[in-house]
Amino acid sequence: MSTVFTFKEVIEEQKKPLDYKIEKAVEAIEKAFSLSKSAVGLAFSGGKDSTVLWHLVRTYFPGREYHVIFGNTTVEFPESLAFARQLGKEWTDEKVQFHEVLPEILEEDGLKYEAQKQVLEWLIEKGRIGEVLKDNGKLKSTRTLEKAATQEMWEDFRERGLVWKKGTMKSFNWCVDQYGYPILGKAASKLTARRINIDCFLRFSKSDSEKAETLEYYDLIREVKTSNHCCSILKKEPSEKKQAELGVDVIMKGLMAEESHSRLLSFATRGYIFKSRRDHAPEFYHVSPLGIWRDEDIWEYIHRFHVPYSPLYDIEYENRRGETCCIKRNGCVGCCTDIAFKDNHMSVLRQTHPKLWEHYMKSGLGDELIKLYRYKGNGKVNYLSIARNISDAIDTRPCVFDDLGERIVSDGITSSKYDSEIDGQLSFADFPEVMP
Repeated sequence: MSTVFTFKEVIEEQKKPLDYKIEKAVEAIEKAFSLSKSAVGLAFSGGKDSTVLWHLVRTYFPGREYHVIFGNTTVEFPESLAFARQLGKEWTDEKVQFHEVLPEILEEDGLKYEAQKQVLEWLIEKGRIGEVLKDNGKLKSTRTLEKAATQEMWEDFRERGLVWKKGTMKSFNWCVDQYGYPILGKAASKLTARRINIDCFLRFSKSDSEKAETLEYYDLIREVKTSNHCCSILKKEPSEKKQAELGVDVIMKGLMAEESHSRLLSFATRGYIFKSRRDHAPEFYHVSPLGIWRDEDIWEYIHRFHVPYSPLYDIEYENRRGETCCIKRNGCVGCCTDIAFKDNHMSVLRQTHPKLWEHYMKSGLGDELIKLYRYKGNGKVNYLSIARNISDAIDTRPCVFDDLGERIVSDGITSSKYDSEIDGQLSFADFPEVMP
């Protein structure tokens, strides 16, 4: 199989008929099994793409042993969660094992962000801030800050519900409290550091950067703490841990080049199969059998072979042009990475799952979106700029959040979408002046 393509070649491959694409997918799957020296895994999300991939494996490779790994982020659409679990019962046997993987749990008590801020201010007041900072003004670690709090402070925090208790799962709520909400794309979430660490950097460190984009990013995170690190914590890390436990050295994914520019670039430069390494597997292979498929191919395959799919895709909503549409993509319910675009995930969620939408908006997300508008609104006035509280804002109709992307200044930060599967996360290492 070709390992690399030009963009033109990928486009030409995408134009070919479904039978050809099935043939290529089967070749990639066969190669995946041949490369494995230990165990093969299939990444399953409950979405239509990974369902089709699983159906291909079941159809063309009956009797083969492999592990289906479903990463339950705990913020799945209820329809997709129920479907994934049902398929996990119906499509498995003694050779095909289904694993529902949950986020990890906390190994010790930790402070919520509000408590961390109070400890920071207390240390400053007592003249002890140097105990938790490095010479360059950056926080030594979140844990160092928390250990600086007195026993009496910890007891007070516990009474006020400001402690994440040992044994608590690293849920979406934990992620947004410690890191921030997944608002805007990857360009607006450059750091994987916790909010309190970034607070210390902005307050006590001096940046030598003269890059306009970097300085603009710092200005943004002073106002709105954005982070896509929840994807790693809730999905990537637990799934990779399970792969290591099972000895998986080849993982198949239902990724398609047409889904985003980064996936197109990845497929063009890496092909169907590329090799990396893991601690448990010096030779670890990533396989994308559906690389040249398009959405219409997925649906043609589903209808031709009567493949079951999540009822999520049959739920309808009305887009900005007044057209009736169905939900196109599976994913995490509280994700706002495409908030700067029309018909974004949250505007659709408001119509399809109004109770879930209201829950997330009232539990903190709405407040962060208001901060974003006030920062990026460029002086434009709408209800978000004068809203007294989130309850007033979310009850306004037409919904002032639906067209947020059209009301904020478009730039390198707000105009990029985030692709968690390919782009991964940037860390402090990508910003030398922020290195802890």
